[in-house]
Amino acid sequence: MSRINFRQIHRKIALISILPLLITALTGVIYRLLRHWLGIPKPQISFLLAIHEGRYLGEILNPIYVLLEGLGLCILLVTGTVMLWKEIKSWFVGTVQSVETQKSVQEGD
Repeated sequence: MSRINFRQIHRKIALISILPLLITALTGVIYRLLRHWLGIPKPQISFLLAIHEGRYLGEILNPIYVLLEGLGLCILLVTGTVMLWKEIKSWFVGTVQSVETQKSVQEGD
């Protein structure tokens, strides 16, 4: 049975979803800053909210876009967490192995 390569999955999903996630994040932050910090009226910056929510895609594509964007983000979170967990685990396994090696060397003396 072949092992799942989380790094390849993460890389492919990241390449596909980077632009939509970046647009969503930037338009959300810019909207919030302009609206609440600078006091710009909502009608003047409503286009940012439309971009943020994907309303420019229409009623048919909008739910699909939101679903795919959410799934992509969830997959990135899961694969990234798995890779991080493996890395952290290797640190501790390496530490335990080096301590065991030191003990065996000391016992051999």
